[in-house]
Amino acid sequence: MRYSFLKSSLVILAIGLCSFTFFQFGKNQILLDMLMSALNQAHYTPLKVNDEFSEKAFNLYVKRLDYNKKFLVQSDVDALAKYRRQIDDEVNNGTFEFYNLSAELITKRIKEKENWSKEILASPLNYTIDEEYETDGDKIKYVSTEAELKNEWRKMLKYQVISRLDELMTGQEKAKAKKDSVFTEKTFDSLEVDARRKVLKANEDWFKRLNKITAKDRFSAYVNTITGLYDPHTEYFAPKDKKKFDQSMSGQFEGIGARLQLKDGFIRVSEIIVGSPSFKQGDLKAGDEIHKVAQGAGEMVDITNMDMDDAIDLIKGKKGTEVRLTVKKPDGSFIIVPIIRDVIEIEETYAKAAILNNKKKIGYIYLPMFYADFTRNGAHRCAADMKKEIEKLKNQGVEGIIIDLRDNGGGSLQEVVEMAGLFIPKGPIVQVKNKSGMVNVMEDKNPDVTWDGPLAIMVNHGSASASEILAAAIQDYKRGVIIGTQSFGKGTVQSFLDLDQYLLPQFDTVRPLGSVKITMQKFYRINGGATQLKGVMPDVILPDPYAFIDMGEKELDYPMPWDEIAKATYDEYNVINYDKIKKGNSERLKTSAAFKLIDAESKELKTKKDDSKYSLKLDKFRAEQKTWKEQTKKYDDLKIDIKGFEANLLDADKEAMKSDTSKLNKEVKWTKNIQKDNYIFEASNILNDMK
Repeated sequence: MRYSFLKSSLVILAIGLCSFTFFQFGKNQILLDMLMSALNQAHYTPLKVNDEFSEKAFNLYVKRLDYNKKFLVQSDVDALAKYRRQIDDEVNNGTFEFYNLSAELITKRIKEKENWSKEILASPLNYTIDEEYETDGDKIKYVSTEAELKNEWRKMLKYQVISRLDELMTGQEKAKAKKDSVFTEKTFDSLEVDARRKVLKANEDWFKRLNKITAKDRFSAYVNTITGLYDPHTEYFAPKDKKKFDQSMSGQFEGIGARLQLKDGFIRVSEIIVGSPSFKQGDLKAGDEIHKVAQGAGEMVDITNMDMDDAIDLIKGKKGTEVRLTVKKPDGSFIIVPIIRDVIEIEETYAKAAILNNKKKIGYIYLPMFYADFTRNGAHRCAADMKKEIEKLKNQGVEGIIIDLRDNGGGSLQEVVEMAGLFIPKGPIVQVKNKSGMVNVMEDKNPDVTWDGPLAIMVNHGSASASEILAAAIQDYKRGVIIGTQSFGKGTVQSFLDLDQYLLPQFDTVRPLGSVKITMQKFYRINGGATQLKGVMPDVILPDPYAFIDMGEKELDYPMPWDEIAKATYDEYNVINYDKIKKGNSERLKTSAAFKLIDAESKELKTKKDDSKYSLKLDKFRAEQKTWKEQTKKYDDLKIDIKGFEANLLDADKEAMKSDTSKLNKEVKWTKNIQKDNYIFEASNILNDMK
């Protein structure tokens, strides 16, 4: 469960490390020493740093170092394997021979391969050879020689070219069939050159990104291999990454309000966020290139060919401060654009609602994440936003409410407890156990109930953590109906420790060290069971396109085990006739063409996933792609409006957006997509059955 920002007094005691060690080994050793002490003291299940630990670290690190096995050969892995049982000793002794060798090797191998794309793609490839390319890194083995590796690169690049070539040829064939008067037919040779050129450009861009990986980035990856042995959600965050995390969880950042992308070495504006400082200032437009940045009256800094993250750091800044941008317009002219920064809200992260019309008027609330004011600057809180949306729906006379938590990966523990309390008078919501075995029952203590009518919660494989807490609580109380597919299965709670807070004053020069997110607790349903690994099983299970594909927490490296504790004290509602609801759903599924299609799709997706090899013979590749496209055409019926089902924006929202036609049109488009969603439609059918 993400994420409470707690400090552990235990960690302060744990960082009793020798200052001579700090001095001798520098920042990396300080970071690793502090990290290991924090993990040992604060993690729910600390690990013994021994040979078993070392072997696991080696295997995980090497897997992540070159997953697709396109840079290292077997002899490189053999050279690293000498340290297979020594990583524990290096961690304990403050040495980095294994890490240094691995970083040196991968950096060298990347540099060696940099010109292979240009060399292999310099002339037309042979598209008549009947050979295959394996795309699944888990099925690929390290090759023995550079010649074998170069041949693998040839296959990889040929696969990329054939994919592009197929797209170009298919597009041309469609244009000819439509007798497009604007269309100019190209020869195969011309299309082939275009495909190779595009693939070469994509690979050159890839190597630019690879070459920007710094020593700090590589060390962070090494450190996160070690944290990854504890569980999948314990993780080190460099200072920059922690800042991004906080912004993503609060749905806010301070800046100018322009979405940027890197293209051909230039930072280009792709979108201006409506209502932002850039929007209000008016001179910066989508399509503009930003060449230089100055802080207020300061000197201009050239950002062309600068790393995008570094450039964005210069453009962003504190609310109320000025940034001046030297901007190149599409006509080639340059202007200087002064903008006063402000707080930017990322509205896509916030709860929003619609009215569904399907025999009855039903409220629908989409919640993409359990956001909170992690930055403590007045950001939105999802529980408060949920309450507002419910009140607006009540004002429009809805008879039931659907909360959509599909693909909601979680967020704030406190927010989900408060949110669950909107639907019950009082009582326990979730149980949290720490490493010492102490159980804290987190309760809703507010007797007020915002919504006491029919309730449905939608979940899928991407619903995790806080989503599972809310769904499980509603299910255990029998307060509503859980609909969809088995959820993700994350039942752990993480807290952040700012490593700088535990650094002795004499080592201030190594700041900032960053933060570590550590699993300190596990959460349990109020019925005593855990969502860890098992997730939440819906009351009504719907067909799922990914039914035969392994997904969820159990598929991650080193997940924590499932267990259970004593049941909390609570009273069930017992007013919902679940048998009646399941029977009605079952009868509808028997006659639902859409869900029959989804059932068929799940089998085809499984077959497609298992068959990860592609033919590199052009005619055969195109025939296979054509067959696959023909097979998937039938699923277009899943993207059409559902008869008798309508979704509309709330009156209050339409009134609020009437002066912002761009935003209004965007939200209307969202409701149009709801009208095509068979899962939401069936959830509304289920709510119709609840009264």
